Parts: sequence; C-alpha cells; structure tokens
Amino acid sequence: MVRIIAGLVGVGFLVALLISLGGSISSLINEPEVESAAAMLYKHPEHLELKSDGFTGKIDERQAQRGFQVYKEVCANCHSISLIAFRDLRKLGYSEAEVKKIAADWGTKQQVQDPKTGDRSERANTPADKFPVVYYPGQGVPPDLSLITKARHDGPAYIYSLLTGYAEQAPELIAKHPDAKTPDGLYYNPYFPNLNIAMPPPLAQDGQVTYADGTPSTVKQNAKDVAAFLVWAAEPELNQRHGLGFVVLGFLLIATLLAYGSYQTIWRNVKH
Repeated sequence: MVRIIAGLVGVGFLVALLISLGGSISSLINEPEVESAAAMLYKHPEHLELKSDGFTGKIDERQAQRGFQVYKEVCANCHSISLIAFRDLRKLGYSEAEVKKIAADWGTKQQVQDPKTGDRSERANTPADKFPVVYYPGQGVPPDLSLITKARHDGPAYIYSLLTGYAEQAPELIAKHPDAKTPDGLYYNPYFPNLNIAMPPPLAQDGQVTYADGTPSTVKQNAKDVAAFLVWAAEPELNQRHGLGFVVLGFLLIATLLAYGSYQTIWRNVKH
C-alpha cells in the first residue's frame, strides 16, 4: 500500500511539472517577451586602439600626459584616482619638480584628523600622498576611476564611447517607448547600460582643453587620451611588467635548452 501511494504521489508530481512546463512553453509562443528600450538601443563600446593594447603594448607617455591633463581639468572635480600617489606621475615622465607642483596645486587637499580632539582639517598635498578622495557632503562619493578600465568590460573603449556618446533621444524612440523617456536631471547615453546617466557630458565641445604639446583638442581626442591615462592609472607598472615578461620567457627558454642538453649528456650512455 505504501509503495502504491508513493507511486501515485510521484506520478502526480510529474504531471504537475509537465503541466507547468507546457504552460511556460505556450506563454513563450503566444506571448513572446517584449524587448525593452534599453535592450534595443544599448550600444556596445566602439573599438578603440591604444599603444598599450596586447602582450607587447606599452603606454604612450605623451598621450597619457595629455590624458592626465584632461582628467585634471575636467574629471578631477568629481572623480578620484585614490589608489595612485602623486609621485607615481614620475613614471609618466614628469620631473620631480613638476610632481611637487602638481601635488601642491591640487584643488582637493588631504584630510587630517587631530587624534586628541577628533577635529578635521586640511593640509597641502605632498608627492608621497595619494590623490585625495572627492567627497560631497550629503551626496556621497562619486565613482573612483583608479581601476575603472579593469572594472568595466572593454574598459578603455567603454570610457571613450561613454564620453563621446551623449545624444538627444530620438522622437520615434519616445513614441514607441513612452516610459523610456529620459527623466529630468538625467542624460541620454546609449553606451550606458540603462541609457540614462546622472553625469552631465564632461566633454561638451572641441577645444575645452588646451593641450600643452599643441595637439589639436577635440572631444574624441580628449576622450581617447583620458582613456589612455586611465589604462595607465589602473596599472602604472604595465610597461615594466610587459618588458619583464619577455625576459622571463627568454630565461625559461634558455633554461629548458640547457636542461635538455644536460639530460642528453648525463644519460647518453645509460639504457633506460
């Protein structure tokens, strides 16, 4: 009797599963899922070529310096690179005197807390300090850009596309998807996952940054240069790591050949 009851329960459970599966398949056929505006209009980042790409790539110091200038003049008021120290800029070709001046003139100062009273104060930055965190009381801390090119898929291309991708919403889009209209206070950008971003266009026009080396300043050039700088910021030792990698591979190759030669010499007259 127990076996019969258990068998009936199992059959009932199987029937319920089949009915549920049939209902799901029927819903998919008769009521296909409507594609959202975000899924329809989201664009994958445009392809971006940088000299740092690939196993043999190296940071272009001139381009990264231009990118740092864009970051300093456009991005630094809102976004930190708090994992980078001012003295790390020496790796980009800046002199010690230039690094000291950049640190001393930086707009955001270092926060200092008195251990006795708990009072907070500010002091000027030194080359040994990391770039200070930008904080807006009551609003929080905007995203830190130190590792942004590693935190986002196609990081440099994502940065470039996002900065150059701001646009007006097409009227036909709003007509087809009224609920997709960009809310007040947000900005339409098809390279942002949900199409609407709170950050206003940082690079609004050509010539916004005047490059010290005379390179023509366009929105696309500014975006490409700051993407190159953020690649460096995410990995300041990239050039050294790539160079060391080839040295290690060469050493391993020579060591393998020597080991094989030793093996052939030592065991040449030994049967094994």
